[in-house]
Amino acid sequence: MTALERWRGQALPATAEERAAALWSFAYFFMLLAGYYVLRPLRDQMGIAGGVRALPWTFTATFVTLLVAQPLYGALVARVPRVRFIPIVYHFFVANLALFWLLLTLDIATVTVARIFFVWVSVFNLFAVAVFWSFMADLFTSEQGKRLFGFIGAGGTAGALLGPSITIGLSVPLGPINLLLVAMAFLELAVLCVHRLEGTANAGQAPHVKKDERIGGSAFAGMTELARSPYLLGVAIWVSLMSFGATILYFAQANIVAATIHGAGAQTRIFASMDLAVGLLTLATQVFATGALLKRFGTVTSLAAVMVFQVVQRWMNFAIANPARQVFFTVLDREEKYKAKNLIDVVIYRGSDALYGWVFDSLQGLGLKLGAIALCALPVVAGWLILSMALGRTQERRAAAAQEGCR
Repeated sequence: MTALERWRGQALPATAEERAAALWSFAYFFMLLAGYYVLRPLRDQMGIAGGVRALPWTFTATFVTLLVAQPLYGALVARVPRVRFIPIVYHFFVANLALFWLLLTLDIATVTVARIFFVWVSVFNLFAVAVFWSFMADLFTSEQGKRLFGFIGAGGTAGALLGPSITIGLSVPLGPINLLLVAMAFLELAVLCVHRLEGTANAGQAPHVKKDERIGGSAFAGMTELARSPYLLGVAIWVSLMSFGATILYFAQANIVAATIHGAGAQTRIFASMDLAVGLLTLATQVFATGALLKRFGTVTSLAAVMVFQVVQRWMNFAIANPARQVFFTVLDREEKYKAKNLIDVVIYRGSDALYGWVFDSLQGLGLKLGAIALCALPVVAGWLILSMALGRTQERRAAAAQEGCR
């Protein structure tokens, strides 16, 4: 084995039959997150422009929007085969971006449109990424997920590097509004990757799963599945506690940037620069470490590592915790993968964002400084660690039972 072959095997631990599906999955996530990270700095700057004290209201508006959108998504999943509903979701988002571009270009109700845009980007991020990982959990087994999700996640990280780089480089010459066109192009390329992936992803997929097969069930099935499954409830609580850590850090970051960095252009650049730094660290970790960690230690140790390195929460979250969390869903049935998973990743996550945004605001109202608020978060992080270990063990038992059943 040459040094190049060894390096390739470490970066892409796929069999010959899996390689095409893994590469198209990488490209799909790359295009998706490149488009999102073009938009994210614009959203964050608009959030500050509306006033950091108004952020809890925007988080709440996002949650209410998701409550309305979730049953509509559930109905689409139930009635339309996977090969059709995934492109429909992304084409819908592209049409939304075209409308935002038109309204902002014509200077129609700019302040109102900007506030709606902040909420929309938050909704888009959760739905678009949740659809991607539901697709991945449907295509790959638990064993494949432990080997491949780190590499596939690195595709998103690479896109997350390109997105803010484009925003940094083109926000002045093109203007922020015209960056919406760049994001639209990336989303359409993501749809192209979906079509190619559908044609190459049969290797390792369960024989009874067909891309043109409807999932069926009720539009509200995700709620009943969540309520009757202790495993899914545990995952939902885990996601909520992850939101707690992310929200506290986001609000602290917004307060610091608002107080120390002045001007919309400078604020947009600082947010894009932070995204770029997180992406560089995450990409290196995902390509060379995540697959080995998940394969050797499973989800228990990998998620515990995230708690230890809470100080670099976003880096560890994107590099290790997110791929590990997606493995949780590979041991579920198809309806749970698309409906209950989406309910957890979208509604539970953003509802927790809204709740913890008000918690942060209330703690500030009581006179607590940022350091004191961080100390209050430590017991919650400890609970998150304990739950991570319990869920990891449960997932591994389920995966072992499923493997025995296939023999």
